[in-house]
Amino acid sequence: MSKGVLFIISGPSGTGKGTVCEQLLKEDNIFLSISATTRDKRAGEVEGVTYYYTTEEIFKSMIENGEMLEHAVYSGNYYGTPKKAVEDMLSNGKNVILEIEAQGALKVKALMPEAIMIFLVPPSIEELRNRLKQRGRESIEEIERRIEAAKWEFSQSPKYNYVVVNNQLETCVSDVLNIIKKENERQEMIERLLSEI
Repeated sequence: MSKGVLFIISGPSGTGKGTVCEQLLKEDNIFLSISATTRDKRAGEVEGVTYYYTTEEIFKSMIENGEMLEHAVYSGNYYGTPKKAVEDMLSNGKNVILEIEAQGALKVKALMPEAIMIFLVPPSIEELRNRLKQRGRESIEEIERRIEAAKWEFSQSPKYNYVVVNNQLETCVSDVLNIIKKENERQEMIERLLSEI
């Protein structure tokens, strides 16, 4: 059995990361790593499915104990990826998706250089602003803070293996699935060659 591949999906808030990942999870052998966060639970979110919700004190303790693969502070809240769950899934041949911000993505890539990084972008900044407004969750000030944060995130996109435009959901999901298929085939080929040496 081939080892699973770790895929990191990032992009500014409002790019559609969550919606794309929901579609990807309908496929066999693609699993989402559940992040931990200190932010409040939103309506409709489920503990252990959307996030693991915890206190800042517990989160900091997990960092100190080396239990986080990565962590970042975003809009005043801590977000992070518990390490053991990801490692267990990969060793069992499962493809794992980390849906994380660029800060955390770069930390994971430093620890796990084999991770494949995919950066989602909107067709335009104006479209990104419209999507954030349509969500109806943030104030105008918060939306502008997120647009400002997006500038730094866009500047990090050259460090990713792939950049995919999320203009039309079905096309974007298809593009990402093709990347996953290609990277799985590459992993299998490398493992086969190594076994022949």
